[in-house]
Amino acid sequence: MHESGDAAVMKRSSRKYLAAGGAGLAIASALLARRRRANLRGQVVLITGGSRGLGLAMAREFAHQGCKVAICARNRDELEQARSLLREEGAEVLAVTCDVSDRDQVNEMVDEVRAYYRQIDILVNNAGEILVAPAENTTIEDFERAMAVMFWGVVYPTLAVLPEMRARRSGRIAAITSIGGKVSVPHLLAYSCAKFAAVAFSEGLRAELAPQGIKVTTIAPGLMRTGSHVNARFKGDHESEAAWFSTAATFPLISINAERAARQTVAAIRDGTSEKILSVPADLLARVHGAFPGLVPNLMAVVDRLLPEGKDRMGGAKQGLDLVRNQGWFLRRMTTLGRWAGARLNQRTA
Repeated sequence: MHESGDAAVMKRSSRKYLAAGGAGLAIASALLARRRRANLRGQVVLITGGSRGLGLAMAREFAHQGCKVAICARNRDELEQARSLLREEGAEVLAVTCDVSDRDQVNEMVDEVRAYYRQIDILVNNAGEILVAPAENTTIEDFERAMAVMFWGVVYPTLAVLPEMRARRSGRIAAITSIGGKVSVPHLLAYSCAKFAAVAFSEGLRAELAPQGIKVTTIAPGLMRTGSHVNARFKGDHESEAAWFSTAATFPLISINAERAARQTVAAIRDGTSEKILSVPADLLARVHGAFPGLVPNLMAVVDRLLPEGKDRMGGAKQGLDLVRNQGWFLRRMTTLGRWAGARLNQRTA
């Protein structure tokens, strides 16, 4: 009995040592992985669409990581406001006015950034715009505009920075796409088409550039509280379309905080992650679509029945800011977090 008791004690001791050893190994592995992460300090990052929303939040996060920042956008006034905000917070920043759908402007902008900082280490293709409208109110021109900004606006900057990255055999490129580039969402058809194209470009580019030392990351955000609904355009039943979209884009259970999204995005780019889907609902939707590709479109058809019906095709688009100003007390309360985010992120509500 005495020998068996000693054996039991030794067995328990062995288990404790094994558990301690396993915990130590896990901690050591985590520390080693952390040490292997790239240090972004001193690197130059170019962010398109960096004057507001997620672009501005990423600029702040990259600056916090010690990066030199360049931002571009179409609106000169918004760009200057963003530059001032970032410099007040201690960031080293260059702001260049540029329409990413114009190839010549993109090339000139990239040349200006390169001349100022000497090189571009990280490119974040973030510029985009949102049109919310049923298919019957979406025109050919709407599709062309979406593709110009959110597909060609990814291709042009990428091709402009690639020669120097290939020459150095290093660099990082990220495409800020959308869950709409994984699952086509009703009343966002033109937007989803452009984002699907951007996802294809980004994923294919990663495969081809990996042997050259260039890491490409695809970011697919779900709904984010950035206040961007004020800059969206709406067609059809303008007021109803603005009501559902602004509520969905700011409701905390289904949307993600912009600063949290920026931190996760910068971490994914730093680590060279292949793909990062932001927010639990978006990740779940993408997984379900991957597992049951025939199911999700049928579910989206049910969602579509809950959305406003289309109106006269000849009606033009209205800006979100003009529509949300006229929303009633209840909707304004429902979108409070979105307005707060807009104030922090240089949206027009600020």
